[in-house]
Amino acid sequence: MSNPGFYRGRRLRRTSGIRDLVRETEIRPQDLVQPYFVVEQDDPGYRNPIPSMPGQEQLGLSALKDRVGRARENGLLAVILFGLPKAKDEAGSQAYAPEGIIQEAVRLLKGHYPELTVITDVCLCEYTSHGHCGLIEEGRVQNDPTLELLAGTALAQVRAGADMVAPSDMMDGRVQAIRTALDREGYQEIPILSYAVKYSSAFYGPFRDAAQSAPSFGDRKSYQMDPANVREGLREARADSLEGADMLMVKPALPYLDVLSRLRQETDLPLAAYHVSGEYALIKAAAEKGWIDEEGVVLETLTAIKRAGADLILTYFAEAVLEGMKKK
Repeated sequence: MSNPGFYRGRRLRRTSGIRDLVRETEIRPQDLVQPYFVVEQDDPGYRNPIPSMPGQEQLGLSALKDRVGRARENGLLAVILFGLPKAKDEAGSQAYAPEGIIQEAVRLLKGHYPELTVITDVCLCEYTSHGHCGLIEEGRVQNDPTLELLAGTALAQVRAGADMVAPSDMMDGRVQAIRTALDREGYQEIPILSYAVKYSSAFYGPFRDAAQSAPSFGDRKSYQMDPANVREGLREARADSLEGADMLMVKPALPYLDVLSRLRQETDLPLAAYHVSGEYALIKAAAEKGWIDEEGVVLETLTAIKRAGADLILTYFAEAVLEGMKKK
């Protein structure tokens, strides 16, 4: 038997066909979720480009339907919705109003695309006049009084037809509060995708422009996680799992692949990662300068996120990736 004396790894890289046979990680349409920003407007065809997120828009209801319809033709299977109401107040009442903008968007999308999986973000920051994710008293976010409003928000969204709810507020105990409310009303089959490990990140800037959700005072460090901590994130994930979460999320994605990988080793629950607005904006800006190959960088990035352990990737590139897949 011949002994080459060294490992010849190139044998399995020699042709594209061989490389495809041994590829360990693949991006598929069912791995991707496209976020959309839905605006309550008198003009349902309203479209407002988001300057810090080229290619993304704030959308009126009919504009949302049309854009989702085009993406569906390219294979989009799931969306997550964020709402921008006309009126905000201290309690974020439009988040849980029966006719709130997200509830209307869910009804519209499920009516036209019943096979589409519609995930709804459960938080108050887009609906509160102060921009924080919970009720404020004496300048501080109040955890326990906020839980009832978050549970009410999830319930309103599910009554409108949401397939899955995704609490992103980072209040302690919110998964249990939402699970209890849904079960009490007969919605035991609705899964909860918890933003379990959500960091207080500088990568959220473009999203706050898009969702008009920047806090009017202070910051969110008292409830979102310290970027320096890993073990804390694992504790948060364990707690949400015990409270009834069906899927766990790490947010942002790329700067926290180590956290995602550690969590993958700790749990058998499905994992999601949110490739956030700042990550999107960095790639778009470099591509517009001609400094990188956008398509190549996007596919490499999403592959890295999945390789680290994500079963599901929320990304603003979902539409573009699916369109590219269809063309090949």
